[in-house]
Amino acid sequence: MNASSSGEGSERQKMLAGQLYRASDAELKAARRRARRLTRRYNQTTEEEDELRLQLLAELFGRIGTGIEIEPPFACDYGTNIHAGDGLYLNFGCVILDCARVDIGCHVQMGPGVHIYTAHHPTDPNARATELELATPVRIGNQVWIGGGTIICPGVTIGDGATVGAGSVVVKDVPARVVAAGNPCRILRTLSG
Repeated sequence: MNASSSGEGSERQKMLAGQLYRASDAELKAARRRARRLTRRYNQTTEEEDELRLQLLAELFGRIGTGIEIEPPFACDYGTNIHAGDGLYLNFGCVILDCARVDIGCHVQMGPGVHIYTAHHPTDPNARATELELATPVRIGNQVWIGGGTIICPGVTIGDGATVGAGSVVVKDVPARVVAAGNPCRILRTLSG
């Protein structure tokens, strides 16, 4: 008996609730196929097709603000779990694994190759063998700069006005108005004001 018929909720509901879920579920596979179609179309657009790009992002994302610019290629799992504010800029090659909600504030800039992961797996190998996964939301505040090649791990919050240096691996929350960098990412200095 699958979870949907047992009254425990759909795999999508479990995924969004941060519970163990089966990514091979038909509904989730269909949602990922939808996102692949939309991102493929987006990635084939040219810089002269701003209106089409915005239409595709509006269809793909859960929410978009105004003045958004995402340089192709861009990839995501579902798209519908991404909620972006005004003035978002993603440089080439950004990836968002949005199995859980990803909130991105206003006037956020990300360098090339930034990856945001909400998906993760059990650390116990026997649990991993069940092919069940987990997802934990990521939140990025307003006026954040994330340098190229940065990886943001599941469950991380980056506070307003923070700067994360290129190549960082962010495994813990980054407070507001700091400069942080490294692997693992750590605070280098606090910004005044």
